[in-house]
Amino acid sequence: MAPILPITDLSDPRLDVFARLTEAQLRNRLEPAKGVFIAESPKVISLALDAGYQPLSLLMEEKQMEGPARGLLARCPQVPVYTADRETLAALTGYALTRGVLCAMRRPPLPSVEAVCAGARRLAVLEGIVDTTNVGAIFRSAAALHVDGVLLSPTCCDPFNRRAVRVSMGTVFQIPWTYLGRDAADWPRAGLDRLHALGFHTVAMALSDQARSIDDPALLAWEKLAIVLGTEGDGLAPATIARCDDTACIPMSHGVDSLNVAAASAVAFWQLRPR
Repeated sequence: MAPILPITDLSDPRLDVFARLTEAQLRNRLEPAKGVFIAESPKVISLALDAGYQPLSLLMEEKQMEGPARGLLARCPQVPVYTADRETLAALTGYALTRGVLCAMRRPPLPSVEAVCAGARRLAVLEGIVDTTNVGAIFRSAAALHVDGVLLSPTCCDPFNRRAVRVSMGTVFQIPWTYLGRDAADWPRAGLDRLHALGFHTVAMALSDQARSIDDPALLAWEKLAIVLGTEGDGLAPATIARCDDTACIPMSHGVDSLNVAAASAVAFWQLRPR
């Protein structure tokens, strides 16, 4: 049985991981082997466990112990479980817990770009997307709509951010991903050159007079496609569009100029899926 530890002191340093560490501190960039991320809700935590991620500690509402989180306790018999009522946990974390459970988990080493691309026919490539909700939604669409892996420019937000993990519904644990370089200078030239060297035809999703309609059959003729999506608001940088092999757009109606990047990704992934 997991050790159950009622919370009596909100300043307990053992609770720092849930309440007081920044995202950068959780990532622990100086010592990646010690990095941590937070998974939220029994379903998402269960998917992480299914994928082999290592739980470090749990934070949960007392009532969850005999409810939806009961199965987590059985799966994590040696993991400390910190408990309190809903109001106390909200005071500790600063937000209401989704489904009343958080789990601190060990951050795994990221695979190489080549490992993510091995055997892939469709990739999603994200440039500078910083909204955690959008990143989580894109991962969910990618996993559902036949994308084999996700690559991120160095300026994208962390897919292991708590909110991104939650919005993805745990698909960040199911689809391989990594960064295309570590520094801003690694994108777009070096990153796109790597994709081209690996045999991918790169398609920039962008509003342009030269853009093909996304349903152009010529796009489906390519065995390996990398679908490149840009940041919220400004979209892809001109230098990125210029270095991609193709540009495509989703035809709009009623005078709407574009879709939110997460919505656009779902349309693109479905239309450009392997046939």
